This record gives sequence, C-alpha cells and structure tokens, in this order.
Amino acid sequence: QVQLVESGGGLVQPGGSLRLSCAASTSIFSHYRMGWYRQAPGKQRELVATITSADTTNYADSVKGRFTISRDNAKNTAYLQMNSLKPEDTAVYYCNAYRVLVTTGFNYWGQGTQVTVSA
Repeated sequence: QVQLVESGGGLVQPGGSLRLSCAASTSIFSHYRMGWYRQAPGKQRELVATITSADTTNYADSVKGRFTISRDNAKNTAYLQMNSLKPEDTAVYYCNAYRVLVTTGFNYWGQGTQVTVSA
C-alpha cells in the first residue's frame, strides 16, 4: 500500500502561481507513473498531467503551456507547478501513483488538496 500526501493548495488570484507537492511512502517511487487529476464541483475527475518513470510527460490541453509536472525520485515526491492560473482551474487536485507488475495494476490516490482561483 502506498500513501500519497498532497500539499501546496490554497487561494490565489487569477494570473497567480501555486506549486503542489505529492509525497509518496514507497521505496520504489521511481517505478510509478505519477499523475495529477482534478475535480471541480459538479464535474467528473479529469486528468491534468502525468509523468512516467522515464520522465515522459502528458498534459491536458487546458493546462498546456501553463502547468509543469515533475518528479524527484530521491525525495519520493512529484510536483505540479501551476502558472497563469484561471478561475476555471479551481478544483480539488488529486495525486495519483500507478504501475503495472506483469498483469497486475497498482493504483493509489491522495486525499486531495483544494485550489481556488479567485479575485
């Protein structure tokens, strides 16, 4: 079982920046694809960004050019740098860790951190 703890959320004005962190309790952090997802009120959870064990990244179109996902395997931590924030970025942001071992998938979620973009 892997525990994921997010931090860094909060209230920010439009155009501002926040950096989310996700600390993982696993010694094989580097084996996991890490991701950030978000869920706004009344909406389904959606992909924001992912980063593989080979550091390949993928972004939702809505955040390309504004958000950057990264990881530090030495610290067992993934990050999401969010710049030029918009009110529509307001949501609970969830960290995800995923890997496949042979035919078994391992999928873990954090508890979420609230991001509110408002003047």
